[in-house]
Amino acid sequence: MDLTSLYTDIVFEHDKRPLHAGLREPFAAEVHHVNPTCGDEITLRLQLEGEGEQARVADLSYDATGCAMSRASASIMADLLIGRTVAEIEPIAAHMEQVMHARGKETGDEDVIGDAVALTGAAKFPNRVKCVLMSWKAYQAALLETRVLGER
Repeated sequence: MDLTSLYTDIVFEHDKRPLHAGLREPFAAEVHHVNPTCGDEITLRLQLEGEGEQARVADLSYDATGCAMSRASASIMADLLIGRTVAEIEPIAAHMEQVMHARGKETGDEDVIGDAVALTGAAKFPNRVKCVLMSWKAYQAALLETRVLGER
């Protein structure tokens, strides 16, 4: 598989048959992000079990519209993060961000980001980086919202 190309079979598969799509309840936080560059949008809901860094992602559901890269990224991300703790997700999200901002000079570690490695070909196209990272930014915003709501 050529991971340097923009659209891989994995991207097409997640775009055609998205995992965890559709907004579900219960949820602790809901966020809506828009990528004005190409019109991508995502509404993401996050449900955690537990507290602090050991809180586990019990559910991550979303409704995504836009390009194949953004929809595939949401599907891959949801599948990768559900069931993991916040502490386990931090290095995954950090690695994804690092690879996507490396402009194609760095390849993703499949052991860390799983199928998301198929999205790293987009790193060579600055406008596409936003498409891929939009769902990841939405997750981080929802996580922050759950923490803020939990402090009330």
